[in-house]
Amino acid sequence: MKNISFSFRNRIAIYYIVSTALLVFAVFVVIYFTVRKSVYNDVERDLSIEVADLMTEIDISADGFAIHDVHEWKEKEHNTLDINPIFIEFVDPEGNSTDKSPNLKESHLEAKHLCKKTIHYDTWLEHKSVRQFEVPITYQNEIVGYLLVAAPLEDAAMVLNNLSRILWSAYPLVLIVLFLIARFIAGRSIKPVASIMSTSNDITKDNLTSRIPLPPNKDELYELSQTINDLLDRIQSAIEREKQFTGDASHELRTPLAVIKGTLEVLIRKPRDREEYEEKINFCISEVNRLNHLVDQLLLLARFENQKQSVKVENVYLNPVLLDTLTRYSLTIKDKNIQVVTQFDKDYYYETDEYLLSIVVNNLISNAIKYSPDNGRITVSLSENDGTVITITDTGMGIPAQDLQKIFNQFYRSKATEHSNIKGTGLGLSIVKRLCLLLGIAIDIYSKEEKGTTVRLFLR
Repeated sequence: MKNISFSFRNRIAIYYIVSTALLVFAVFVVIYFTVRKSVYNDVERDLSIEVADLMTEIDISADGFAIHDVHEWKEKEHNTLDINPIFIEFVDPEGNSTDKSPNLKESHLEAKHLCKKTIHYDTWLEHKSVRQFEVPITYQNEIVGYLLVAAPLEDAAMVLNNLSRILWSAYPLVLIVLFLIARFIAGRSIKPVASIMSTSNDITKDNLTSRIPLPPNKDELYELSQTINDLLDRIQSAIEREKQFTGDASHELRTPLAVIKGTLEVLIRKPRDREEYEEKINFCISEVNRLNHLVDQLLLLARFENQKQSVKVENVYLNPVLLDTLTRYSLTIKDKNIQVVTQFDKDYYYETDEYLLSIVVNNLISNAIKYSPDNGRITVSLSENDGTVITITDTGMGIPAQDLQKIFNQFYRSKATEHSNIKGTGLGLSIVKRLCLLLGIAIDIYSKEEKGTTVRLFLR
């Protein structure tokens, strides 16, 4: 058996009508029992008045009770057929009839309970429903009989039956009307959903510019549309970055491969001496090393691009992290005769991932060394300022002000053509930025051309 499928609009209407059906049913039940209570109250009020009148017209003794003016009682309305007649009967303590109103004729009212207090209940008289009062009559605290007073419930039953038929007939009609109204209102309410579906169908990998029109009312659908638009903005931005990254990566990888290919092609054109072969082969090896470094950088950047790397937080001793990095570049520092100054006034610790932090520090220090001139100066310090601050300052060529906003872009290198002798991929600071975001570290760079660059890491 196939599952029955309902549209979203119909499901909303069905959910609404189910809850409304229960509410309407409860209202109809309240109406019915309220009217029933009112009808019964009218009947019981008439019976109570009749009982009060009879209590003034009877004589009570140890032998029982009786009407003291029988002739007048016989002449009253009880011997006529009224629209709402009242039936009266006197019974002894055992429930045996001692007198009754003429309109009972051959019938009798039955005393069912014979208890010490007045009670009222529904019973039957000649197969017709009546409401009956059973009133004990006492003489010197002894029950000498019971006064039975009853009124027919035919009119009340007719009113209640008619009301019941009307309510049961109106119930499905009301639900149908409410369902149609709910369906119409739901259709208008979810109209933005159709716009969302239409826009979603228009969006492809080649068309990411379409956006969902925002509804006029700032409700849940407005927030949904806005959230989807924000998501599309992020997806579009990510895809554009991916395309840019792919294009730049392809270009950067193609360059050393083209250089290697060109060098090898030159080598095989004619025989050469050993020294020339060694020179060209060593050049190719250096390009291969550069290519390997570029691939490592690309893999590292891709590894953390979606923050899939789990961060292993531990208490990291910061002083040796900086010193180990400087030691790693000791040969380069010596070759360029760079003066390195470390400023650690105490031991510093920070809860973070030591491996990832070491990558950040390594890239920053390697940049400081790379762009520092011979006989330059590099200062590495640790300090406290609302947290721990790592500061790396060099006296290198500096970065133009207009380039500071671009230095974190992948493959971007400031004045790369003017300093072709300085090798690099333009990925180092992109990796630094990504890892700082991952570790929750704020980074600030201040630079001035021909004066140097200062990088600060705020570990809070």
